[in-house]
Amino acid sequence: MKSPASFHSFGGSSSKLSNYSRSFELPEDFDDLAGDEYGVGGAMLPIFLSGLQRNSQQDLVEVTLELENDSIVFCSVTPSTTPQQVGAEEKEGGSVNGSSGILARSLSATSRIRRKFAWLKSGSSSRASSSAAEVDHIQDRRITARDERRIKAKLQRTKSSAERALKGLRFISKNTGENDAVEMWKRVESRFESLAKDGLLAREDFGECIGMVDSKEFAVGIFDALARRRRQRIEKITKEELHDFWLQISDQSFDARLQIFFDMADSNEDGRVTREEVQELIMLSASANKLSKLKEQAEEYASLIMEELDPENFGYIELWQLETLLLQRDTYMNYSRPLSTASVGWSQNLSSVRPKSMFRRMSFKLRCLLLENWRRGWVLLLWIMAMATLFVWKFLQYKNRAAFQVMGYCLCTAKGSAETLKLNMALILLPVCRNTLTWLRSTKTRSFVPFDDSINFHKTIACAIAIGVLVHGGSHLACDFIRLTNAPPEKFALIASDFSHGKRPTYLELLIGILGITGIAMVVFMAIAFILATSHFRRNILRFPAPFNRLTGFNAFWYSHHLLGLVYILLVIHGTFLYLSHQWYQRSTWMYIAVPLLLYIGERTVRACRAEHYSVKIFKVSVLPGDVFSMVMSKPQGFKYKSGQYIFLQCPSISPFEWHPFSITSAPGDEYLSVHIRTVGDWTKELKRVFTEVNDSPFVIGRARFGGPGYIDNNCQPKLLVDGPYGAPAQDYRNYDVLLLVGLGIGATPFISILRDLLNNSRPEDQMDLATEMSRSDDSWNSLASSNYTANSSLTIGGKKKSPPRTLNAYFYWVTRESGSFEWFKGVMDEVAEMDHKGQIELHNYLTSVYEEGDARSTLITMVQALNHAKHGVDILSGTRVRTHFARPNWKEVFRKIASKHPHATVGVFYCGMPVLAKELKKLSVELSHLTSTRFEFHKEYF
Repeated sequence: MKSPASFHSFGGSSSKLSNYSRSFELPEDFDDLAGDEYGVGGAMLPIFLSGLQRNSQQDLVEVTLELENDSIVFCSVTPSTTPQQVGAEEKEGGSVNGSSGILARSLSATSRIRRKFAWLKSGSSSRASSSAAEVDHIQDRRITARDERRIKAKLQRTKSSAERALKGLRFISKNTGENDAVEMWKRVESRFESLAKDGLLAREDFGECIGMVDSKEFAVGIFDALARRRRQRIEKITKEELHDFWLQISDQSFDARLQIFFDMADSNEDGRVTREEVQELIMLSASANKLSKLKEQAEEYASLIMEELDPENFGYIELWQLETLLLQRDTYMNYSRPLSTASVGWSQNLSSVRPKSMFRRMSFKLRCLLLENWRRGWVLLLWIMAMATLFVWKFLQYKNRAAFQVMGYCLCTAKGSAETLKLNMALILLPVCRNTLTWLRSTKTRSFVPFDDSINFHKTIACAIAIGVLVHGGSHLACDFIRLTNAPPEKFALIASDFSHGKRPTYLELLIGILGITGIAMVVFMAIAFILATSHFRRNILRFPAPFNRLTGFNAFWYSHHLLGLVYILLVIHGTFLYLSHQWYQRSTWMYIAVPLLLYIGERTVRACRAEHYSVKIFKVSVLPGDVFSMVMSKPQGFKYKSGQYIFLQCPSISPFEWHPFSITSAPGDEYLSVHIRTVGDWTKELKRVFTEVNDSPFVIGRARFGGPGYIDNNCQPKLLVDGPYGAPAQDYRNYDVLLLVGLGIGATPFISILRDLLNNSRPEDQMDLATEMSRSDDSWNSLASSNYTANSSLTIGGKKKSPPRTLNAYFYWVTRESGSFEWFKGVMDEVAEMDHKGQIELHNYLTSVYEEGDARSTLITMVQALNHAKHGVDILSGTRVRTHFARPNWKEVFRKIASKHPHATVGVFYCGMPVLAKELKKLSVELSHLTSTRFEFHKEYF
């Protein structure tokens, strides 16, 4: 696209861009030269320039031209003085700024040139006519500077991409094609019919009608701006007027959108926007995005915009200035080491790898599935084969016995399923032996055993047990018990010796006997534990009236699961008093469960003893936005952990039995433990109340009385027990070249420890001073005390030199819905941004409550954010050096860029948050691992 200032060159075309500056004389009869019929430039331009040069007057200006290919672009007109004039000024003692000096004459000449070249005037709007004020003050040097910036803005707009401009200032949800626009208008028309009264739509319903349900105040601002265009002050509109409004806000032209946005601020329609009007528009945008803190600082940010766009202090800005800020936003923003793109095009990489035929695509997907799930596959296959083998073995064993003549296949089926139940009742204990699994994670078994899926395996076995119970109990109650009690005497005689006194039992006697009672009791207890452990009950999704509401929630799950202790006792009794087995080795139930049960009991004993030893002192409790509080506590003697691991907490004053898991947010090198807890249940709410209730003393945090900084009277402090640490997927982060850490809301907690650990291991020796660490903000949990981790300790462990860490880069993506959430780890964010001189860690914050970048409701916030970040280096939403993005990340783009930047690397993708996003990240990890040379390994946090 050529600039309106471009004209044809007569000296041939040039492939290079060059600047041509020339001083020439301006004739007095300038107005008579090159009439309007020649337009801007054209055939008369060389004659015009030559005439200027021959003029004997010494009113000089400097004209700067840009030669690009076959066009010449007029850049600027500035006054110029000759050496003789400078000498004359010095001799006469004249002032350059004098009204009668040469500069004044040059300015006058400049104004005449500007009048001749009409395109140099303001491009705001016809009614935004500020040219009269500029002519009145044309002698002022500030006007010249303003006009130069206007010309430069025009040139930059000419060079800017139209596609990029169209990404901004959308008043509807997306850019639409012709068919989409028709469909969207039909929906608007339908809403009009339901909202209109007497054929008129009220002003306050305009937002709901056009789809701005959550930002009605902003929609009212659009309504008023469009009404002012019609020279109307109206409260209601017809459908025809609504359609006219809709056509304007759905216009694909960036200029049209920009004009509407400008008109929203220009409430008095004078073509100028003052600081007060900018402030009102900021408050309107903040209200639409539910940013109350931003509304409080609207005056400050309005002054920031005026300071940038109005350096001459005219007290107003025009359309072209607002446009400049919008299109140049990226130049203001100091991105935190953005991901670079590879030299090879992404499409080329994909096209060279993606299979063409359907058969190859299917085989490609199958290969991806096998490579991703081979560890789970062989474990599940081994387990299924073991169950099948035991079932068939016991089935055939009883088929060859005399009892088969009486009870038939019902007995064989019941006994076969009973054998699988013995195996599963033993195996189900292993995935919850956390200490054992934590130790196994540090061995080579982690390479072929999927320890991350231990809880899923536990649930899978529980489902198999439920099926086994149904088959075993159903076969007994509905089949072989009936056949036994109704068997002819001659057939019963074959097995009469297996029953007491050789008497055939009745159906009721079988039910109320030891086997019947223990079996029925086990089924009842397991059914209660199984039902209350489902997600609908455990997560309070189901709501019951009191007192049945106690059947839902974590407490119900926790206590009901302890009924399984009785189940194991009943299982041993049930397996001992069998009718058809008399030898001790035939009663094998205890053989299956002995080792796993002893291992589990031993673990619980160790946990109980260790918890008493790991009683901690609370240093600090901070209440944070978003129903979150942090706890900084002493590190127990001998307590060692890895970043990414978690601990269990118990507060006996709340419940002597309940233990709840929380990720550790401190680094292994820190001299304290810290956790961040979100109050989402009864226990966490009570824990917050116990430790944060304020008494008379200003130094009281909970029941821990501070006599002074660093001193705690522990006599009144509630007891808090710690159990752990326990292994989690994130603890293996050092096994990867690159890390992609994704946290949703409070799910960021396991990754904060990793970031701090990476920072500790990469910071230089002179930055490890404790005093520097303690200078952090008091609003952050790390303000009390940070790491005493010295350079020597980072290099050696036990006198042995550490090997250099494998992890070279980490990308942390934190997605949250509340801007207050950024207060949780504000100190850590600032510390990483300040201390990470190697560019090892890249932080990305995403706020989903704000409309996506490009939406008109967030445009002004984006401008303010860019300006404030460029000037102060601080993000207006997070209060840190890390820039906050709006809406949700484009995860495919994130993976693409990491793959481009780190070819042939192994990327560990660690996620903690809602299951919905886990599926998407897992899918991308699999796809990108096979479409690029970069391998992505996905891990999800489980408790």
